[in-house]
Amino acid sequence: MAYCEVAQCALRSGQTPPELKSFSSLAGFQAAPRDAGQCFITTKLERALEKVAPLLREIFVDFAPFLSRTLLGSHGQELLIEGTLVCMKSSTSVVELVMLLCSQEWQNSIQKNAGLAFIELINEGLLCHAMKDHIVRVANEAEFILNRQRAEDVHKHAEFESNCAQYAADRREEEKMCDHLISAAKHRDHVTANQLKQKILNILTNKHGAWGTMSQQLHDFWRLDYWEDDLRRRRRFVRNPFGSTHAGVALKSLDEYEEEEEELKTKKSFRSQSVVTQNPEAELMLEGDDDAVSLLQEKEIDNLAGPVVLSTPAQLVAPVVVARGTLSITTTEIYFEVDEEDPTFKKTDAKQVLAYTEGLHGKWMFSEIRAVFSRRFLLQNTGLEVFMANRSVMFNFPDQATVKRVVYSLPRVGVGTSYGLPQARISLATPRQLFKSSNMTQRWQRREISNFEYLMFLNTIARTYNDLNQYPVFPWVLTNYDSEEIDLTLPGNFRDLSKPIGALNPKRAAFYAEHYESWDDDSTPPHHYTTLYSTAHSTLMWMLRIEPFTTFFLNANDAKFDHPERSFSGIGRAWRNCQRDTADQELIPEFYYLPEMFVNSNEFELGLRDDGISVCDVELPVWAKKPEDFVRINRMQALESEFVSCQLHQWIDLIFGYKQRGPEAVRALNVFNFMCYEGAVNLDQIQDCGQVPSQLLIEPHPPRSSAMHLCFLPQSPLMFKDQMQQDVIMVLKFPSNSPVTHVAANTLPHLSIPAAVTVTCSRLFAVNRWHNTVLRGAPGYSLEQAHHLPIEMDPLINNSGVNKRQITDLVDQSIQINTHCFVVTADNRYILVCGFWDKSFRVYSTETGKLTQIVFGHWDVVTCLARSESYIGGDCYIVSGSRDATLLLWYWSGRHHIIGDNPNNDYPAPRAVLTGHDHEVVCVSVCAELGLVISGAKGPCLVHTITGDLLRALEGPELCQRPRLISVSSEGHCIIYYERGRFCNFSINGKLLAQMEVNDSTRAILLSSDGQNLVTGGDNGVVEVWQACDFKQLYIYPGCDAGIRAMDLSHDQTLITGMASGSIVAFNIDFNRWHYEHQNRY
Repeated sequence: MAYCEVAQCALRSGQTPPELKSFSSLAGFQAAPRDAGQCFITTKLERALEKVAPLLREIFVDFAPFLSRTLLGSHGQELLIEGTLVCMKSSTSVVELVMLLCSQEWQNSIQKNAGLAFIELINEGLLCHAMKDHIVRVANEAEFILNRQRAEDVHKHAEFESNCAQYAADRREEEKMCDHLISAAKHRDHVTANQLKQKILNILTNKHGAWGTMSQQLHDFWRLDYWEDDLRRRRRFVRNPFGSTHAGVALKSLDEYEEEEEELKTKKSFRSQSVVTQNPEAELMLEGDDDAVSLLQEKEIDNLAGPVVLSTPAQLVAPVVVARGTLSITTTEIYFEVDEEDPTFKKTDAKQVLAYTEGLHGKWMFSEIRAVFSRRFLLQNTGLEVFMANRSVMFNFPDQATVKRVVYSLPRVGVGTSYGLPQARISLATPRQLFKSSNMTQRWQRREISNFEYLMFLNTIARTYNDLNQYPVFPWVLTNYDSEEIDLTLPGNFRDLSKPIGALNPKRAAFYAEHYESWDDDSTPPHHYTTLYSTAHSTLMWMLRIEPFTTFFLNANDAKFDHPERSFSGIGRAWRNCQRDTADQELIPEFYYLPEMFVNSNEFELGLRDDGISVCDVELPVWAKKPEDFVRINRMQALESEFVSCQLHQWIDLIFGYKQRGPEAVRALNVFNFMCYEGAVNLDQIQDCGQVPSQLLIEPHPPRSSAMHLCFLPQSPLMFKDQMQQDVIMVLKFPSNSPVTHVAANTLPHLSIPAAVTVTCSRLFAVNRWHNTVLRGAPGYSLEQAHHLPIEMDPLINNSGVNKRQITDLVDQSIQINTHCFVVTADNRYILVCGFWDKSFRVYSTETGKLTQIVFGHWDVVTCLARSESYIGGDCYIVSGSRDATLLLWYWSGRHHIIGDNPNNDYPAPRAVLTGHDHEVVCVSVCAELGLVISGAKGPCLVHTITGDLLRALEGPELCQRPRLISVSSEGHCIIYYERGRFCNFSINGKLLAQMEVNDSTRAILLSSDGQNLVTGGDNGVVEVWQACDFKQLYIYPGCDAGIRAMDLSHDQTLITGMASGSIVAFNIDFNRWHYEHQNRY
């Protein structure tokens, strides 16, 4: 080839061709001088081009397609082929490269493609120095770019490997979580299976079960159930398979108390270098100000998909147990699985404590959740309490960010519907924000809610049952526990609620004031009292006699009962100790609703006092003959009295308000050890001191309006006026003379059809519209309206419309139609009827009279029906009793207006089957708030839970064997009427409280909403009012001309009775007039 010959000739002669010289100068290199003859020119070329040659080779290889088309021979043939270029790239010699660059073809190619001007400049060497710098700079830039690209490649490779590793780790974590959920589900199923087995055994071996005679159990043990009613009262006792008398448990000696007190003083003398803040404004607001960020987080969480929305480490907080585990939230459920390998869990001393702890392998449906509250745990804002329909569960999380994520993963129920707060992000609000936003204070001031309800509200937003150091706190209100009778009209019998419990005694108040002023310990801030008015120990001391608190107490006190002189042995004694000892303890809510806490029903051996008296049941005040009397007087007459109502706001200031901290607390003698306040850093000692509640307000709490003031306001809940109203409001006679056997007064104004629905013995029903009266002085009041009768007869009760009101389906011939055969839904739109020959009960529309549903489930004729109180939306429980001696619990859907949840299912299944009776069930009552069904057949009445557990039998006197009527109040009274005029009053826990016998054959009974008054009516046509607790007769209404067959109470306390003559009578029945305070004052 031509370019080879030229190059070889030039190399042999030792001369540098002009092309090569030009290239060398352009590349920045000088040719070797002639006097270096010892070096071969090839070696010199390689040394001169060793840095640039690899780059040039790569350029040739990269641009091979272009060069192969461009570099053509004299005859147009391709000079470069792919194999040549590959060899050139792998070759280390520069000779071929130089020969190519010096060839005529290369020059022709450059001239053709780069232009003549560029070639002339190169040939003339005019740009050699300028281009030298430029090309070096470009080469350096190219090398930098290449290095950067190589670094990016390395980075991308590392990032790819990291992503792969992270993905693999995520998948491993997901697999681990799935394994965890599967193992947790297996464990939970195992626990559920054991519970079901125990339930079946209880049903079979119960005294009234199939194997009842085989039961050899000598002693029934009971424990307090965690079931809460609407006022958060836990009153229901259930069987305790873990129960015992704790025989052989030792008693503490007095020396042990001295050692504990010394140890406590030593602990409390330590103060961290961190400043203890008592500034109420320092409380962290979980509810952030940045709504955009919060909404973004909420949106992100809403978009999460998959079985597990959130999984996080958490602690289950229960009385005396804090269990570590994993909380997992799906789209419909919450799961908690305890870590049984956790060393702290393994160290739990008493396994019985774990047996009493619910939720260790917990599962909760979203549909059960009613409210979510943020909580403090060990004075840190990292807790969350989730309220179900009848109980709550509390968790503690690693930090507040996790709390927020969990709240956004749960249903948006807020803090429930009871406090006038929106069901939105309010769950993250602080207790003070909840207090300010709710309407409960205004309702309390207007006396729409009781003192007890208001105190429970304050404790609900600031305290919790699940942490004994934050147990709800209530005040002592009485001071007289020694008199034979207590006169609650005397101010001297009431405590001064403006002072702390420790400062009621003037001498002690002076001592504590001086103690504070003369404080000389620089290691701790000054305080009046060492221990708070509410601690875990004081709570367990009050509740010592009932399980599971007995076991909790023993677990927290080295398996020993208190010394008899230091234990809770008497109410009066405990009050006196508050006045003279350092145990300045306020009360707990149970003092106002749980008489069982004063009875040693499990027969624990609590020792002998120094005076030789055995510590057993709590000694009651002299004026209380039994625990129920004490609770009733303490709650209904003392706590709700005018004296307490006028002072209660001052006690709230001390416990929850502006006198809790700061200068006002000092002036009120209300400062406690610094460990009790938020900001204390020695968290281990908080358990010994107690925790001050969250401060709800920093200004004085408003007082309650007086009852006399409210008497003259329109629409007041306390209408102590208009006493001259007549007893009988109106009589309404129907065209039919058939006895009115059922009355349902669903009269609330918000209903689409407020009405008094009546059903006669011939199964003719009427929807009698109710006219809600406007009180004198209220907007809309007029004289014409004042004379308007409250009940308007159904216009269809005549010949033309009777077909829309007559139930024509045939009932069994042996059925005697009575009030138990009918149930009216809360919206007055449907009637449920039983007694049909095909063993069903049926649902009819009150609007059209048409049959809408037939429900089967019993093996014999259905003999009675009952309805629970309704939830929001109209949902409720329906119970059916039958001749097959069983009861079935059904769910009424207010949304679909059917029995069951699925409108497409023609054969709904009952929620529970209740067994235990041996004969036909004749009467039944169900209370959803208490979760109880009480039924009557020949023999004792039975108490079941709504889950189907048989709790107990209500054993009446010998002659009380055939119950006919049952009425249960949410206050816990169960009134049973037996044939031949005999009445019994039982507590929901089976204790017979009172009994009486009347001459009338009673056909209808009902209890007032507070459970304090009983109304009866029977064949003699007389309505009588009784005091439920002792059957003391309060009032007798004028007799009617016919017997009473049914009765019901309207929302505004109008009594409507169905008469045997086919009429209804409306009575004015204001229960306030029999209130003890009204009788004494008004």
